[in-house]
Amino acid sequence: MALNLVFLAFVCALAGYGAFYSKRRIYRSIDRMLDCVLSREEIEYSDVKEGELSALANKITRIKEVLEKQIQSAEEEKEQVKGIVSNLSHQLKTPLANLSVYTDILTGQEMDEEQKTQICEKLKRQIDKLDWIIGSLAKMVKLEQNVIVFEAGAYPIKDTIRDAIDSVYEKIEKKGLSIESEPYEDRLLYHNKKWTAEVFVNLLENAVKYTKRGGAIQIRVKPYEMYTEIQIADNGCGIKQEETSQIFRRFYRGSQVESIEGSGIGLYLSSLILEKEKGYMTVKSVYGEGSCFSVFLQNCKNNLSP
Repeated sequence: MALNLVFLAFVCALAGYGAFYSKRRIYRSIDRMLDCVLSREEIEYSDVKEGELSALANKITRIKEVLEKQIQSAEEEKEQVKGIVSNLSHQLKTPLANLSVYTDILTGQEMDEEQKTQICEKLKRQIDKLDWIIGSLAKMVKLEQNVIVFEAGAYPIKDTIRDAIDSVYEKIEKKGLSIESEPYEDRLLYHNKKWTAEVFVNLLENAVKYTKRGGAIQIRVKPYEMYTEIQIADNGCGIKQEETSQIFRRFYRGSQVESIEGSGIGLYLSSLILEKEKGYMTVKSVYGEGSCFSVFLQNCKNNLSP
């Protein structure tokens, strides 16, 4: 009897030790897996067999993957913000320096009314440039973060193009450029009139900026089955072939136009606008001969009759 009791106690002790050892092993396995999550190392499955521990290991692995994606996204956003701040500082540096110089000239020198008027005009141009840069940056950020409620619909494209031309016509005349528009039938296209006019204004202003005096700007409208293409072409300085794939990036400016005033925001902002309208933009250019930017907008079912 006593022997039986001793044997039973021994069996219970073994069972208790086995349970303790099993729990300790599970604890150590979980602890190692959590260390891998914290140190962002690969989780080892060598000692994990099928069962509850295996299921737990899979869940921890999924948690690790989610955390890795969130960390990567946060790091990308951090780099993006650093890039924006750096580029913004660069873009604002020149107009702010010019404002300081013109203010010093205006306040520190004796000059007649004509000279004062010229300096004041230069000051105004720099203020307008600052206003445009800051305004464009605000629009860019709002579009990127979907803060703006972007409403688009079926509108005649001719009115939108006309509004854009009216906005830059004074600059076109002042530089002695000609603007030509091939005859085309008005069409109902899916777009937001105000924002799309801004796209055309950006393209027209670039054409004015990079085309020599006496040059020409052409506007062509070509309908297709699903989209309509609006071309804005110039015979200006053109774009190097290796740079055409980069010009739609934020703050990018081609090497051949770095000495010309600009911010590198307009084309990127235009691409964001067209993306919201389910449209897109392409460019064809020959360096030294000119560029042709094509805006593609979706056709609407109930289009205008010929």
